Amino acid sequence: MSKGPTPPKAPKNKEILEIHSDIREDNYYWLRERENPETLDYLNAENDYRSEVMAPLQALEEKLFLELKGRIKEDDSSVPYFKNGYWIYVRYDQGKDHPIYCRRKGSMDAEEEIMLDVNIEASGKDYFQVGGMSLSPDRNWLAYGYDDQSRRIYKIRFRNLESGEELNYELPQCTGSASWSSDGKFVFYTRKDETLRPNQIYRHQFGSSPEADQLVYEEEDSSFICSVYRSKSERFLMIGCHSTVSNEYHYLEANQPEGEFALIQPRERDLEYSVAHFGEHWYIRTNYQNALNFKLMRSALDQGLKENWEDIIPHREEVYLEGLEIFEKYLVLEERSQGLNRLRVMSWDGKQDHYIQFDSETYTAGIGTNPSFESNLLRYGYSSLIQPNSVMEYNMDTGEQKTLKQQEVLGDFDASVYREERRWYQAEDGVKIPVSIVWRPDRQQEGSNPLLLYGYGSYGITVEPGFSSNRLSLVDRGFTFVIAHIRGGQYLGRPWYEEGKMLKKKNSFQDFISVAEGLIAEGRTRPEQLFAMGGSAGGLLMGTVINWRPELFKAVIAAVPFVDVVSTMLDESIPLTTGEFDEWGNPKNEEYYHYIKSYSPYDNVKEQAYPNLLITTGLHDSQVQYWEPAKWCAKLRDYHQGENQILMYCNMSTGHGGASGRFEALKETAMEFSFLLWQAGIEK
Repeated sequence: MSKGPTPPKAPKNKEILEIHSDIREDNYYWLRERENPETLDYLNAENDYRSEVMAPLQALEEKLFLELKGRIKEDDSSVPYFKNGYWIYVRYDQGKDHPIYCRRKGSMDAEEEIMLDVNIEASGKDYFQVGGMSLSPDRNWLAYGYDDQSRRIYKIRFRNLESGEELNYELPQCTGSASWSSDGKFVFYTRKDETLRPNQIYRHQFGSSPEADQLVYEEEDSSFICSVYRSKSERFLMIGCHSTVSNEYHYLEANQPEGEFALIQPRERDLEYSVAHFGEHWYIRTNYQNALNFKLMRSALDQGLKENWEDIIPHREEVYLEGLEIFEKYLVLEERSQGLNRLRVMSWDGKQDHYIQFDSETYTAGIGTNPSFESNLLRYGYSSLIQPNSVMEYNMDTGEQKTLKQQEVLGDFDASVYREERRWYQAEDGVKIPVSIVWRPDRQQEGSNPLLLYGYGSYGITVEPGFSSNRLSLVDRGFTFVIAHIRGGQYLGRPWYEEGKMLKKKNSFQDFISVAEGLIAEGRTRPEQLFAMGGSAGGLLMGTVINWRPELFKAVIAAVPFVDVVSTMLDESIPLTTGEFDEWGNPKNEEYYHYIKSYSPYDNVKEQAYPNLLITTGLHDSQVQYWEPAKWCAKLRDYHQGENQILMYCNMSTGHGGASGRFEALKETAMEFSFLLWQAGIEK
């Protein structure tokens, strides 16, 4: 492919930024001005340039889109679950982008009732996403949140499920979720402030004007967010307050909605806990008493202070307690040991204590939807890099299990032609980094195959080795796909997270580089065939890695990348900033300022040859503002040496999550895959 047209150059307008007697010069600070015509002109120019450069790939891109879409069973539905007299499920119609939420009363043989057809609501809109759905206690009203701007600012509507009519008002500026009182007369919901931080809980009297809604809780600490929800038992309305390193919970009897919320355990720095109600107790997952990998404790409902908590499952250094599900006769624990998910089933009478067995070494398993305390059936999800997503049902009385549904992959998919494995590579400081690998042996040529290395490594989020039908389009063309489970995630428990944050953040970047070097040394690929990809905080990973070791990679995709770390973390008006001081550090502290600046991708762009690069963003992104990747792209153009391509795609109508709708989003995936295949020299 020819070099193509001349890339756009953003105008320079030097801004001097000074703190801690340190000066930074930012020529592209002005790109933060969203309404500035020059900003939009530049973003459109970058889009035009990418379109022109990648124009010869249009046929491949269209082929990929049809291929990705062709693997999806279009007329599909979820496994129904039973709650409060109804079987509830979600289905998709042939050719439709959006879900249809349905129910049947008493039996799946009963007549279907459509609660919400999102295709109708989304008609004619560039973006439409439903978030949060809850039924009134009499099951006649549906509260649902919707976002039509892609800013994750929802409004809540109320629909009568008998008539289909909706109330003539909406609840504004909220998270989308609503929780009903037991009598159905009140709804509790969470509003967001101007930085999009969920900070207020309101009580709304159903059928009245939202202007009369009453504030029942306000989170004044800007490092915390809050939410309101109904306990699984439905006895309590719960307010949860969360920061990176601390939690706090309040509760109110759902049949006394005009009462005052009571506090369980006051917040303390570095005390994390979550609560589940069962019977006359709170069951508390917590790191209390130095339980780094968390343990399970219990207290009486009226004795929630930590001094009254008693151990149910003690802390184990080698096992991370991720979650739990409570049943009338059983307690189910979601654990992680040596990176692998485990589901532990324990009977309250002490007669049973065992693990559900899994065969693969690279899989993901987790507790599913289990709304009933009384059930002896556990639903859980399972998949691996080569096994499609499955909904499983396990009889806790008998040990029998069955597959309720496995994702149907259309076309010629055959799991037996693929291979998966887990390997470990040594980091610079001697620590072993686990990776999950999938490939197709019959499409491999020793040492010369393209390899896509994927990473994230922040917030304690683990990139699970689960199934992706989209990924097949790369693997079937000879790609090896590798997930690097680097520090900053929780693949190896909470210590793995702690070693990849704050003043240890650089471990995440070095781990990724060490894995890349290990894959090359092992002969799985070569730098000319090594590709990397990450999004959001994974985009930060990409930006730092190509500053440090650009020669390792042929091409990189940085999706909605968090790359202007210093400026963002100094600006508390930007969504998410204040809540993340305990993830990255607060640069108003001089030590953290210099540490963050030392790795921030935007601040460390330098004169060198960068890999081929595709950057993606969305104009309405509420999590990583569009100007971060835009500024980064502009600065890279100034410093980049050589002939490699730097391309940026800005979706002018979406935000952090990309396009809404199951098919529209595939168009962006097809664009990204066509970029990778082009760079790998694969034209079909």
